[in-house]
Amino acid sequence: MDFLFNQIEWDWNDLVKAILSLLAGFVLGFEREWKDKSAGFKTISIICLGSTLFSLLSLKLGAGDSEDATRIASYVVSGIGFLGAGVIFKDGVNVNGLTTASIIWMSAAVGMAIGFGIYLTAGIFLLACFFIIISGPLLNKYVIHNIVRIATICVDQEDIETRQEIIRDLKPLVKQFKMKKQTLQEGRLTMEIEVLIDKRNIREFEHVLLSNKHIKELSL
Repeated sequence: MDFLFNQIEWDWNDLVKAILSLLAGFVLGFEREWKDKSAGFKTISIICLGSTLFSLLSLKLGAGDSEDATRIASYVVSGIGFLGAGVIFKDGVNVNGLTTASIIWMSAAVGMAIGFGIYLTAGIFLLACFFIIISGPLLNKYVIHNIVRIATICVDQEDIETRQEIIRDLKPLVKQFKMKKQTLQEGRLTMEIEVLIDKRNIREFEHVLLSNKHIKELSL
């Protein structure tokens, strides 16, 4: 046992780094946990702490200033990419998990900076990331109101002329309009429309579609 403990000399700075890493993980994981995302406080904190440990091992086993000092830590950069990719998934037109994957990536970077003792840099980037996380929803709520919606509309074949009427009624309400697909099957025309719309116009957009008597089926 003494042989094992003598291989790597204990430094009280390592304890400080572990504590700082946990705090950084808490800061980055707080918002994800609050929104009940797949990678919350526990996941982000463990990733940050693990990155710090790998950086410490890389420094100690690589004798500090040698070329081997970053050999172990370098694999964290590529390895964390696979972990982040696991939380990204596509749901229709939307891609979910990108923010969580980015925070996972950032937590590893901050953890490595703490592990290598670059505290000021770690703190600056941690605060910058936290500012983006907090300000993003506020900007989306009060400044940027855009949202993407896909509407699937079905009309009878004899009412196919109402297609132009529907498009004409919707275009003034949206910022971008894209006809993704049209299918004529069993006497019924199905249109799949993708729109970029101001959130404040959503109610009117839905009202225009719901009040059209020629629409037989509607999915929003």
